[in-house]
Amino acid sequence: MQSFRTELENPVVEKDILDLANKIELFHNGKIDEEKFRSLRLARGVYGQRQEGVQMIRIKLPYGKVLSHQLRRISEVSDEYSRSRLHITTRQDIQIHYVDLNRTPELWAELERDNVTLREACGNTVRNVTASETAGIDINEPFDVSPYADALFKFFLRNPICQEMGRKFKVSFSGTDEDTGLSYMHDLGFIAKIKDGVKGFKVMLAGGLGSQPRHADLFYEFLPSDKIIPLMEGVLRVFDRYGERKSRAKARLKFLLKDIGLEAFKQLVEEEQNAIEFKTVTIDEANYTASTPVTVSAPKVEIKDVEAYNLWKSTNVIPQKQEGYVAIGIKVLLGDFYTDKARLLADLVEENAAGEIRLSLRQNILIPFVKEDLLPFFYIELAKLGFVEAGYNKAVDITACPGTDTCNLGISSSTGIAEELERVIKAEYPQYLQNTDLVIKISGCMNACGQHNMANIGFQGMSIRTKDKLVAPALQVLLGGGNLGDGNAYFADKVVKIPSRRGPEALRRILNDFEDNANGKLFVDYYKEKGEKYFYQLLTDLSNIENLSQEDFIDWGTEEQYVKAIGIGECAGVVIDLIATLFLESDEKIEEAQEAFNNKVYSGAIYEAYRSMVNSAKAILLSEDIKTNTQAGIIKQFDELFVDTKRIDLGASFSDIIYQIKICPPTEDFASNYINTAQQFLKSVRAFREKEVAIKN
Repeated sequence: MQSFRTELENPVVEKDILDLANKIELFHNGKIDEEKFRSLRLARGVYGQRQEGVQMIRIKLPYGKVLSHQLRRISEVSDEYSRSRLHITTRQDIQIHYVDLNRTPELWAELERDNVTLREACGNTVRNVTASETAGIDINEPFDVSPYADALFKFFLRNPICQEMGRKFKVSFSGTDEDTGLSYMHDLGFIAKIKDGVKGFKVMLAGGLGSQPRHADLFYEFLPSDKIIPLMEGVLRVFDRYGERKSRAKARLKFLLKDIGLEAFKQLVEEEQNAIEFKTVTIDEANYTASTPVTVSAPKVEIKDVEAYNLWKSTNVIPQKQEGYVAIGIKVLLGDFYTDKARLLADLVEENAAGEIRLSLRQNILIPFVKEDLLPFFYIELAKLGFVEAGYNKAVDITACPGTDTCNLGISSSTGIAEELERVIKAEYPQYLQNTDLVIKISGCMNACGQHNMANIGFQGMSIRTKDKLVAPALQVLLGGGNLGDGNAYFADKVVKIPSRRGPEALRRILNDFEDNANGKLFVDYYKEKGEKYFYQLLTDLSNIENLSQEDFIDWGTEEQYVKAIGIGECAGVVIDLIATLFLESDEKIEEAQEAFNNKVYSGAIYEAYRSMVNSAKAILLSEDIKTNTQAGIIKQFDELFVDTKRIDLGASFSDIIYQIKICPPTEDFASNYINTAQQFLKSVRAFREKEVAIKN
């Protein structure tokens, strides 16, 4: 096993990291299949990169809150294991690139010294729980959603019910009806409400972006706050059991809802309540550790460019509900910044604010709890770091995924075109420095990591092929998306596909038309009034590829001729179809069940035993070349092909045996019996497999 220093206080975390190191060694020695290993490392934040031989590391930062000491630790890790660059994502994570796989356990151990985790930042798990970056300081919020987001993150981290789902699961919290957490595009979205003096949430279910965006359904108009964790556990159990597993493209929760309908889904969630240990989970806000602002006197400073300072104040300073304090927004171009600046920023907020920053869904940074009289001082200090560009969360603040810079799935450049479009707006449309209405987003492919299809103006990376079979980078132009608030939104229409080099001209035409004809309307309303055909006519000549120049074959941000190169995506894990590996996993799950039982975590023990039985049944089905999909389908197929035909005698149907998990409460006695049942089932199917192999040989 790889040797390195851990010495962590949390034995669970230490075991997790050592397990990753062990699995890396087994992988190198050819004892773990590549696809199985991919699934394992993704659930630990280790993600394949476009460049061969290196990894992207995604650091999970719940609701975007980062303390000063954590930011310094992340900076040290990036310096030691990467290239001193940090990338903020649209899910409030930080990514670092170009990391050697063999060093990832050591990197993880270093982060955990300051309670920063990689666990479940990628893979088929509950991803980072996001929230409004103004949570706790927003003038309009009924209450601070941070303690609720924090409690939910902690409850489901390493929870056995959500470790190997069919696909990823995303959750958001919005502090106000403005829905800045974008509830409508999440698997579960919570919007803070108070009803009859009770704190709770409006709940949105099964939204998503990707190639087929889906507006979330209204699940509950109001759900008391002590019900959100039990509800989510029920949703995850149903998704795990009935969700698609064969086709990754259709494995998100939104497709399950589309197939069975909201009422049938709600019924399945209700049926899971017997298996859920905690019917209510009261989240005690008093136990949440909120940051406390320091008391510091304002030093005398001189602002040399008063006009620039006033513009910055008008676009980047946000009032807080706490009297005498404001928050400062830092516009981070494409979410990229370097560790030298990160360290200085950490020191600045520790000594003069509340010792924390918030990462935003638009890849920016927010500094809360700045005393109003310290604004001139902060402006001067942030200017030294290059962090006072005006336009925080305004039209000029374009969101973009990494695209072809590092992502396997990138088709064309996101970052290069984003920089050019920002340049165009600053130079030609300076009035948009103040515009909060217009939202522009860019993704390098259809998967929508840049959230292009929920923007007012969106661009999606594509390619085009000429009659001579030459390939050039292209952009799909999407228009009309927008967040309407309180869980309501529009997704953008695909209007026209153009060569990438014509992206700036397309933006000019859209903005010029909007300026000339909108008469004060919001862009989303103006687009709905005019319609898709109007904008198609406005832009369609840009789609002509009969007259491409040499420049059209060179993507933004590069000097070389474009080559379309798409790798294997890792936005979710891959299903493993190796029989021996499945049996090995079944053994491991029973061991984990026994460990949970010994720790009196009976609900977790039961679920690990359940997973072991599903795995074992799948192994036998695959041994006879029978294709499998959902867990419910595996259970049904096993009964039909092995139990009903009496090829395997279990004394009862497999469904009756395994579905005790839905009927029996998670008591100590049931957990003990259920683990024993899983052990006996594994023994039975292994014996069957050995007999079949012996006959064939």
